[in-house]
Amino acid sequence: MKRFATIFLMMAALVALLVGCGTSGEQNNNATTDEENNNASTDNTDSKTEVVIGIDDKFAPMGFRDENNEIVGFDIDLASAAAEKMGMTAKFQPIDWKTKETELSSGRIDLIWNGYTITDERKEKVLFTKPYLSNAQVVATLADSEIASLDDLEGKVVGLQALSSAADALSANPVESKIKTITEFADNVLALTDLKTGRLDAVVIDEVVIDYYMSKEEGTFKVLDESLAPEEYGVGVKKGNEELLEKLQAALDEMNEDGTAAEISTKWFGEDKVLK
Repeated sequence: MKRFATIFLMMAALVALLVGCGTSGEQNNNATTDEENNNASTDNTDSKTEVVIGIDDKFAPMGFRDENNEIVGFDIDLASAAAEKMGMTAKFQPIDWKTKETELSSGRIDLIWNGYTITDERKEKVLFTKPYLSNAQVVATLADSEIASLDDLEGKVVGLQALSSAADALSANPVESKIKTITEFADNVLALTDLKTGRLDAVVIDEVVIDYYMSKEEGTFKVLDESLAPEEYGVGVKKGNEELLEKLQAALDEMNEDGTAAEISTKWFGEDKVLK
């Protein structure tokens, strides 16, 4: 009798163990399924309704803060209109311009869009839309400065925005080796401030930017007749995200065709400067 009781207890324990293993396996399978569903949801870009745009919020008139601390500018209006064409909402994220490509590749932003110059070096890091605006790197000085040509920069202190196309343009010109000191700044506003206070003799800067400040502070600055380098602006998209690039370019093309881009350009520049 004891032997039968022992056998019965052993069988009961075996059944309980098998049931427990089956439940545990089912739970693990369910957990795996949930994880896969979460990953699928994360990777589904079709449902994305917001596009995060990295900007330099001190880059007037392309993107900057107005007297009410609101982010405004030509690129801001252009990007907002393009996002609407794509059925999305634009979210503008001020970033450290020195780390713009890192911000893009990490996924913290979807686009670099704020007077972003197309260069061969940058093409190795990001995808670009077709150019939408022409620009040039120029040298700005105070209106009463004796500097009248690039050769006059010899022995002078020159400022520019760090890791910008201004630095590339200056380094490609022979005059760079004659300059006494090249000082880098986080943004153009700081560089122009040091120019006005006499800590700098000149600033290498985007033509569209200095044109804006010259209109706001008449009689303060002048620009040398010799420019350092012509260039074009484009929108930077993360490598591998051709889908977003195609959608964005289609929106920009449509804005050129229906006059939206020309209207925005006229608002900020007084004329249609958008490249077709």
